[in-house]
Amino acid sequence: MESVTIKEIAKICHCSVSTVSRAINDHPDINEETRNRIKAAIEEYGYIPNNAARNLKISDGRTIAVLAKGITNPFFSDMIRIFESDLNDRGYSLLLQHVDEHQDEAEAAMLLEREKRLNGIIFLGGIFSRAEDRLDRIGVPFVFSTVGVTDSVNHKRYAYVSVNDTSESKRMVEYLIGRGRKRIAIICADEKDQSIGSLRFDGYCEALKEKHIEMDPALILRPENAEDTYSYQNGYNCIRRICNAGTNFDCVYAISDTMAIGAMRALCDIGLRIPEDTAVAGFDGISTGSYMIPRLTTMKQPNEAMAHETVNALFEQIEHPDTPKRHTLFEGELIIGESI
Repeated sequence: MESVTIKEIAKICHCSVSTVSRAINDHPDINEETRNRIKAAIEEYGYIPNNAARNLKISDGRTIAVLAKGITNPFFSDMIRIFESDLNDRGYSLLLQHVDEHQDEAEAAMLLEREKRLNGIIFLGGIFSRAEDRLDRIGVPFVFSTVGVTDSVNHKRYAYVSVNDTSESKRMVEYLIGRGRKRIAIICADEKDQSIGSLRFDGYCEALKEKHIEMDPALILRPENAEDTYSYQNGYNCIRRICNAGTNFDCVYAISDTMAIGAMRALCDIGLRIPEDTAVAGFDGISTGSYMIPRLTTMKQPNEAMAHETVNALFEQIEHPDTPKRHTLFEGELIIGESI
């Protein structure tokens, strides 16, 4: 079906052309109900903005998009660099697209696919729990990389590369308990999180249960703003809150190194010594942690190997569409620093 025009979308939605344009460009000065109605019409009728149509004509089509949630996360920086290098070696260019915390990655992918001539998509971070009918409407091969792998979709239908977030988080907490830590505060994600935050929290809970340690809700520290979860500031704020509440703890486990580093700064400002007064551990293995005083103990993800494997998994689909989807789960490496 030939793509409709912006005027026809405006007519379908009973609004002005300028309103449709503002909805496409995510302007804040538009009613949310109107925005959703316009985007639904765009999706249903396959509207392609004029600038996107021009891009389709001039593009050579050798482009892979990386849709990244948490683009400021230092853990992703090295992976994106490797993606670009591997793609260039294959004669492809990389298109990096930031996806906000509240955005639906599947919807963002479909819109981007209509605007650009893509050969494939890498979902970096985010949630592996979208409805299969939406994922199936993405018209190019794609792979999930460092995405929380849940049981909400049929794994056989989609390729993914990740660590086993639950088991590696459990292994970290077991190590902390083995070092004599029993009051382990966890800086985790929002309760609605369905991605790595949920899986790493599950690992924490499993470790406590197996070691017969009762979980204390006062030790579960969640962000005040879900969009700010994996940030230094969130780690800092969580420690300030638990200390102001007077809650006793002998260890802080953050589900990302950025949060752990923020927590270390807060503990220092409060006057608590690491690890004499409280231990600190993180997850990811970003390079910044090894330059902290004391050096951060963390569960390192093999990000370079994961990045290479992600590109291989994607091109396996591009070059051999009938090949079964590749599923790769890496083990983490427990890096013993000075913060325990």
